[in-house]
Amino acid sequence: MQHTLVLNGPSSILPHAMIRTHIGLVGCIALVFAGTSGCVERILTVQTNPPGALVTLNGQEMGRTPVQRDFTWYGTYDVVIRREGYYTLKKKQMVFPVYYQWIPLDLVAELLPLPLKDHKTLWYTLTPQPPATEPVPGLATRASQLRGQLQSSHYPPTTKRATTKKSEK
Repeated sequence: MQHTLVLNGPSSILPHAMIRTHIGLVGCIALVFAGTSGCVERILTVQTNPPGALVTLNGQEMGRTPVQRDFTWYGTYDVVIRREGYYTLKKKQMVFPVYYQWIPLDLVAELLPLPLKDHKTLWYTLTPQPPATEPVPGLATRASQLRGQLQSSHYPPTTKRATTKKSEK
């Protein structure tokens, strides 16, 4: 049995088949690009000198330095860094985007089939606190002055003690 294709003028089956083939091809290409489209990986690293400090970003604890996390938003972060024996560091830190994250380039960067990385590093140096065993300069002199003022006070000490009994009315 033989099959024959009959073309009847401009409304033949062949152009419809070609249109469907082109639509299918464009759809497959779009799926391939959507499946392989890259995105921008944003990494924020916080390092301190000395390492081992506790880092808090915008009220959420990140961990001990050096610490690395993914982040979503550029802008100002409230950074708090604590370590025993060092002064607590509180700072507002601005994190700026790279050029391909500026509007409207960010849309193109998100749709490119290339993986892009934006790695930001924040460095802080902590200031050591003075040891607790060292006396504060002038503290002993000030204490002696206050003791002398208290002893030479012309007000007599109070002899009446406070009571907790209810008063009768």
